Amino acid sequence: MSVYFVVHIQITNKSVYQKYLKDCDDVFAQYNGTYLAVDENYKNIEGNIDCTRIVIISFDNENDFDSWYKSEDYQRILKYRLLGAKCNSILVHGK
Repeated sequence: MSVYFVVHIQITNKSVYQKYLKDCDDVFAQYNGTYLAVDENYKNIEGNIDCTRIVIISFDNENDFDSWYKSEDYQRILKYRLLGAKCNSILVHGK
């Protein structure tokens, strides 16, 4: 079953967040995920979403997601995303 990692990101420290961006694509390329969207100009339809960027990543299954997210390489750079931005993330299961 496909899963979708959805993150609302409010960048609070661009220089720290840039440390995350510097390596995230190289780390991500090692895993079975696909970027579906990286949007800084999203259109809010309902509710109050306060972020500067929305990212949606697709994985074939939750094991592939876990392999990426829990990997030593990703955990090494994740700290920069969490220090440089306020992030709300969810994992959505597809049909």
